[in-house]
Amino acid sequence: MMQDTPPVTLSLAGCRLEARAAGTLWWPEQRLLCVADLHLGRAERTARRGGALLPPYETRDTLTRFEAEIAACAPRTVVALGDSFDDDSAAEALEAEERALLARLTARAEWVWISGNHDPAGPGGTALPELALGPLTFRHIAQAGASGEISGHWHPKIRLSLAGRALSRPCFLSDAARLIMPAFGTYTGGLDCRRPPLAGLMAPGARAVVIGRPMLCIPLAAQAA
Repeated sequence: MMQDTPPVTLSLAGCRLEARAAGTLWWPEQRLLCVADLHLGRAERTARRGGALLPPYETRDTLTRFEAEIAACAPRTVVALGDSFDDDSAAEALEAEERALLARLTARAEWVWISGNHDPAGPGGTALPELALGPLTFRHIAQAGASGEISGHWHPKIRLSLAGRALSRPCFLSDAARLIMPAFGTYTGGLDCRRPPLAGLMAPGARAVVIGRPMLCIPLAAQAA
């Protein structure tokens, strides 16, 4: 299970953070659990816009996996870094069981919805364009020149070889100034971390922290094209 995989410790603006195997970020000092890009309702939105008919179970799967993270960490605060829903209509189209599960989760912690480019907010909790807490700032999209910034949006992934197999795995991107989180949603794709704009956002010495089992720390310089 992902909970059995030790997290990778990161430091940002003097804060000790833990990148977890499931793709969430834990700030022990604040008991804060951060998640990016849930994209709930993607299957419904894709079908509504005439796209492929995907199995409509991704919202339940995403919420169930995040429920396991909440149970493991017992956070005081949850920060969802935007694009929590695929769009406003997707939020309204949640099934009753999914709404009940989401309500149960938002009742277990102080919940902050950061606005994304797909959605303004979610039900329950507090909606903010960004959140400044101590030396850290939580926002949806990374800004050039920022410091102590935690963001999502880009769904970073990295290509690597494991046991002779070529794989593409979601990852955190970390340098001295910022941390970009992987997408948590079940039906989210990703952007190779060597490609712009991700490559241009990260400073020399940045590394990718690959989620899943095993977790890996890879210097981005070693991934140069």
